[in-house]
Amino acid sequence: MLNQFIKFTPILKEKIWGGNKLGKHLNKESESESLGESWEISDVKGDTSIVFNGDLKGKDLKELIKTYQGDLVGDKVFKQFGEKFPLLIKFIDAKTPLSIQLHPNDKLAKERHDSFGKTEMWYVMQADEKANLIVGFQKESNKEEYLKHLNNKSLLDILNVDEVKKGDVYFIPTGRIHAIGAGVLLAEIQQTSDITYRIYDWDRQDSEGNYRELHTELALDAIDFTAIPDYRTSYSEELNSSSEIVSCPYFTTNVLPIEGELSINHQNKDSFVIYMCVSGKVSFVYKDQEEILIAGETLLVPAKLKEFSLKSVEKSELLEVYIK
Repeated sequence: MLNQFIKFTPILKEKIWGGNKLGKHLNKESESESLGESWEISDVKGDTSIVFNGDLKGKDLKELIKTYQGDLVGDKVFKQFGEKFPLLIKFIDAKTPLSIQLHPNDKLAKERHDSFGKTEMWYVMQADEKANLIVGFQKESNKEEYLKHLNNKSLLDILNVDEVKKGDVYFIPTGRIHAIGAGVLLAEIQQTSDITYRIYDWDRQDSEGNYRELHTELALDAIDFTAIPDYRTSYSEELNSSSEIVSCPYFTTNVLPIEGELSINHQNKDSFVIYMCVSGKVSFVYKDQEEILIAGETLLVPAKLKEFSLKSVEKSELLEVYIK
């Protein structure tokens, strides 16, 4: 039986918009001033996660799924996704704004890129004063209005911009225009896909004077022009209790504030469970095995490991991610 907590070696990505918070605040081994992303669990082609701890150290995620199948990911998940791990888990630090972008749905992504689409969510871990996120339109729009503002470089006149703080959550379905603003550090949970349609990149150039590619034509058929009154996800949380914040066909994410000891039972789930530590320090205990998770670390609990306990001396917070 597969009965160990699994940590992976983070895959660090330098980005034109990256900063130093992943190293300074989330303990990533980097002194880079332009570190944008830490891929915590990935099965994206060319970026497969490698086990960092325990008896499985050195094996990659694909090997694990091939060997353990439903014991690792859950029988239902294995039946649906086979040897492809369905989620990509990241921490992101935006020193300057990311491009304004969107992601295609499953149908378009399959037809054009032989890929999954990219539904995702954000949990804000830290935000500088007046830091913001761009999410969706202010009011319903259409191709003509969008193209007019895109060509005039006045997209912000029709897009929704929210100032954000720690604990804010945003669900980003495919087709919804979005961008992470300067000064935001967040956890991102998404489908396994690296397909992004970049529509505006603030006219910035890289160190060699090149502009990044834009995907104006591809994006047109993929944009959702509808608007909603409030893009921020409302949720409640309770100490030592797991509370759902987002649920969709691709993933469910709960928030779990913890202080003291807590018994966990996942008998009702036919899925792996991922824990992201977004603040504090938590011990995961199973029989004589203990794995400590500090802020900025991520743990995969195999589907077969149903019962264990958590301990935290200080008030800490976890995100708990699985597939229903």
